[in-house]
Amino acid sequence: MESTNRKSDLECISDDLTSLLQSISTTKTIDARTFLFQEGEEAHELYVIQHGLIQISKLTQEGNELNLRTCQEGDIVGELTLFTDEAKYMLNAYALKKCKILIIQKDQLEKELLSNSRLTFEFMKWMTNLLRINQSKIKDLVMNGKKGALYSTLIRFSNSYGIQQKDGRLIDMHLTNQEIAKFCAATRESINRMLNDLKKKGIIQITKESKILIKDIHYLRTEIGCDHCPIDICVID
Repeated sequence: MESTNRKSDLECISDDLTSLLQSISTTKTIDARTFLFQEGEEAHELYVIQHGLIQISKLTQEGNELNLRTCQEGDIVGELTLFTDEAKYMLNAYALKKCKILIIQKDQLEKELLSNSRLTFEFMKWMTNLLRINQSKIKDLVMNGKKGALYSTLIRFSNSYGIQQKDGRLIDMHLTNQEIAKFCAATRESINRMLNDLKKKGIIQITKESKILIKDIHYLRTEIGCDHCPIDICVID
């Protein structure tokens, strides 16, 4: 799954902050289907993706995988451990493709940021925004269960990849039920049942190209008690 229209993390921060990250980094290549880091490991580094795809996820208490973000070229990974004593990674980072990444030592970045209050404020502001996105996704799952997680996932996909049409909003990408399940910490079978229920109610439609057309997004929002978050928060990645 690759987005062609969203901005990367580096595009969302200033040139000065980008230059700082690049100036204190080294380069590394990691193979596809390997972990960049895993939840619970000691966190000493921050990463910027130059090429490739990294899936950010977390295991639920039931052992299901919850996908939180797919990071691409220009995205920053591992950022939520800065300015924390004895920091450990809170999430898993798994390479979906062979990746070339920049490695930034956490201690060195903290030292540089503490000497530049403007860049420190900018980085913390960006980091807080990303934390809000992840917290929002987890809240949808905790507060509304698997059904709420599916509904909010469909809304987020429509915000990230949606094209408005006369009869609804088309998610303009091919999604398997297994892929959707991983964004909901659910099984493929339960996603099948819930999507079929939405189709019977006329809330969604599956097009001839096997894409999802959301015909009544108001229904999905009402069912989860949507907070109508800003569009930059209610996204899939």
